[in-house]
Amino acid sequence: MPRGYAYMKVFGFAGWSGSGKTVLIERVIPLLTARGLEISLIKRAHHEFDVDMPGKDSYRHRRAGCREVLLSSSVRWAHMHELRGEPEQTLQQLVDRVSPCDLLLVEGFKREAIPKIEIFRRANAKQPLHPHDANIVAIAADRRFDTALPQFDLDDASGIADFVCTFNGLD
Repeated sequence: MPRGYAYMKVFGFAGWSGSGKTVLIERVIPLLTARGLEISLIKRAHHEFDVDMPGKDSYRHRRAGCREVLLSSSVRWAHMHELRGEPEQTLQQLVDRVSPCDLLLVEGFKREAIPKIEIFRRANAKQPLHPHDANIVAIAADRRFDTALPQFDLDDASGIADFVCTFNGLD
C-alpha cells in the first residue's frame, strides 16, 4: 500500500547543480541524527549514474539483463532496479519505497511540491528559485535576498538543522 508524503515527513534541499546541496546536507545529517532522529534521503542523480562497479558479480548480472538485483551482507543491503526504457520514477513512487523514518530528506527534485530550503550560490550565476516556488520555505545562501523567508548562511548547518526540525515539528 502506498505510504507517501502523508506517511512521513518529507523535506527538500533544492538548488542548481554546484550550489552546495550535498555538502550542506552532509553537515546537517549528523546534527539531526544526534537528536535521536532516524533520517533517510532520496537524491536525484544525473542520467547514467551507477552504484555498482564493473567486474563485480551484481554489475555483471545487471549487464546480462536482470531487471532487479538485490545485494545483501551482514552490514547492508542494496536494491538496484533497471528501468529498461520505462519512465523515471516520480518522487512519490520513490517515497513509497523508503522504510519509515522520522524525516526523509530529498536532494534535488527542485520542482516538486514539497517544503524545501533553497541552496543558492552566487558563483553559479543562476537565478534564484524562491521567487517562483511557493514550496521554498527558507534559503541558505552566500548572499541576502529581499524576502520574508528565513535566511541562513551556507555554513550555518546548526541553524539549518534547527529550522528543519522546528518546521517539521521534530524539536
